[in-house]
Amino acid sequence: MDIQTIENLEKSILTLENKEARIYFFVQDTKGNAKASIRYIYDFAMVLKNKGYNPIMLHEQSDYTSTQSWAGEKYLDLPHQPIEGGNLAVRPEDLLVIPEIFAFVMEQVKNLPCGKVVLTQAYDHIFETLQPGVSWADYGFLKCITTSENLKKYISVFMKNCSIDVVEPKISEVFTEQEAPAKPIVCVHSREQRDGINLIKQFYLRFPQYRWITFRDMRGLSESDFSKSLKDSFVSVWIDPTSSWGSFPLESMKSGVPVIGLVPNMVPSWMDEKNGVWVQKQGEMLDVIADFVLNWLEDNITDELYRLGSETAEQFCDEVKFENQVLESINGIFEARLQNFKSQLESHKETV
Repeated sequence: MDIQTIENLEKSILTLENKEARIYFFVQDTKGNAKASIRYIYDFAMVLKNKGYNPIMLHEQSDYTSTQSWAGEKYLDLPHQPIEGGNLAVRPEDLLVIPEIFAFVMEQVKNLPCGKVVLTQAYDHIFETLQPGVSWADYGFLKCITTSENLKKYISVFMKNCSIDVVEPKISEVFTEQEAPAKPIVCVHSREQRDGINLIKQFYLRFPQYRWITFRDMRGLSESDFSKSLKDSFVSVWIDPTSSWGSFPLESMKSGVPVIGLVPNMVPSWMDEKNGVWVQKQGEMLDVIADFVLNWLEDNITDELYRLGSETAEQFCDEVKFENQVLESINGIFEARLQNFKSQLESHKETV
């Protein structure tokens, strides 16, 4: 038995050293709709593939909808595999990465021999599918990757046995500065679709003199169309009280579009009082938008708002920084696992 165990450990060590271990990323099927949280996972996996690792996108059903409809050909080189039918075979050296909302999946895989990592982007989803009194550690997930220092602090309060790395999202290269003058278009993005729709209806009733202004709901657009819509607009409106990051306002800023946004409960570290028009209460947004429209028509929007927004967004456009954070986290995880296998190997050799 020990001889076989030694051979298995040696094989696992060699697999890790050659970067042949599989890294399974469990992803939600967005049914062809662009979603920033899914794009983050794909960007993460693409870095690993480009650096010689072996990522595989894991999904529930075999009829998973390709990302090509919203991301073009950017992620087509990433292999995909369904878990439908229970045909997932993992080795001890493999790594399974599960988003925080899929605690039921964590429970299903708790007995698998591979490494396990929680990928957390939304604090309000952490406890949604967890059983009361159960932590990630109970399912064998002792490592977490998240998107901000604020979210890391929040997680550490509840998941005390979990070590946490921060890998900040990057803004897609498709978002670029406006080249033509902005049109009378307001782009609206909200966590709950009804919040955006209600705001549009309320604005037209409250300020009928501005009915010639076009409000555009940004749901259901491809990444390319999303970017084009932003470039056309003179302001964007963001309503997401439970956000811990804020991809949409940063994408707006990168496009040269000022943001009117509801300050979320977990204030993003990049947000300050000068790089956007931030509103504390959702009920105040209609008046703030109307004031902004008037100032825009009278050419009274300060250049500082555009400049500081652009400078803020630029912090998250660094591809090298993103790559380094991804590799630092994954390399650290695999190095720890490699040392663990080597320690096991030495212990077993001593007993032979």
